[in-house]
Amino acid sequence: MLNALHAQPQDKILQLIQMYKDDPRDTKIDLGVGVYKDATGLTPVMRAVKAAEKQLWETEITKTYTGLAGDPAYAEAMQSLLLDGTVPTDRLSAVATPGGTGAIRQALELIKLASPDATVWLPNPTWPNHPSIIKYLGMNMAEYRYFDADSRGVDFDGMMADLATAKQGDVVLLHGCCHNPTGANLTLPQWAEVAASLEKTGAIPFIDIAYQGFGDGLEEDAAGLRLMAARMPEMLIAASCSKNFGIYRERTGILIAVSPKAAMRAVVQGNLAFLNRQNFSFPPDHGARLVTMILNDPALRADWQAELEGVRLNMLSLRESLAAELRRVSGSDRFGFLAQHRGMFSRLGATPEQVEKLRTEHGIYMVSDSRMNIAGLNARTVPILAKAIIDAGI
Repeated sequence: MLNALHAQPQDKILQLIQMYKDDPRDTKIDLGVGVYKDATGLTPVMRAVKAAEKQLWETEITKTYTGLAGDPAYAEAMQSLLLDGTVPTDRLSAVATPGGTGAIRQALELIKLASPDATVWLPNPTWPNHPSIIKYLGMNMAEYRYFDADSRGVDFDGMMADLATAKQGDVVLLHGCCHNPTGANLTLPQWAEVAASLEKTGAIPFIDIAYQGFGDGLEEDAAGLRLMAARMPEMLIAASCSKNFGIYRERTGILIAVSPKAAMRAVVQGNLAFLNRQNFSFPPDHGARLVTMILNDPALRADWQAELEGVRLNMLSLRESLAAELRRVSGSDRFGFLAQHRGMFSRLGATPEQVEKLRTEHGIYMVSDSRMNIAGLNARTVPILAKAIIDAGI
């Protein structure tokens, strides 16, 4: 049997990580891997997480399973963080998942279970795992225009034209904030126009929100999601705690389904639990329990929000510094979009050849489509990157 297997293509980001590790140059800069780093290059454990872990170690008396859906208190805390009462709780179903990727996988499994012929619409570009999982599951997939390569902003006219062709029962995936890989986000009025389009076509929104708090703030980053939830009869939400709680390796995610009416909640919840059982049975609890403790403890929550705000402001400062330095060395404002983008990522607009030149000649590592992780920079490396970008002819 195993002789029939074929080699799978290497993950480009994991391949990039290994190339960076093998590079002996002291001046190398890693802008590829999608994790937050502080000025020293460390992805720190947040203070509130440390404090919650200490409390948990002192008080936890069992490691038994929590249930197929995970701890209900975690679902309640995350529903409040994401939706803030926008939708009545009797219309909400939720399951804990192994990270945001697990939530996306379970959402797609639910779509396939409920409507096998539905087409899932993805923005072009999007996070590579989105189309990868859809293709693996053998589902129908379509793309809508999203990024304007010339302006480095959202191609909103193209997006709306494409979404107008979606059919009733299709599913439209939207990035809740901090679009990966481009950093270009919808404005709140644009969210309202997208909602109106979905209302007209009968397509269902599926929101992937992995960076709440990394863009314009916790509340601001959830504004589009809440607007959509208030208007649409049903919706799927896949959320990750990896970034905003800094618990990447704990694999802490959640899938929330908004039902059209309360009478459907039990059936939807049962199907979500069924899918968890088929894929991994009981979800991991450690990260979810830490998140629950932090969100439900006023002191821990205040400290977490303060540290998260510091992370957000640091990335914003790096964006503004890089845009200003590029303005200085290039004598133009053509990189001003970097200060307008939000989150960890921006797509620079370089060709694969220019990206390769950055790597070979300057030791600067980013994904071949020129997606770079702004959080991989610091005050020392900003001018180094700016000079290299101009030297590479970008």
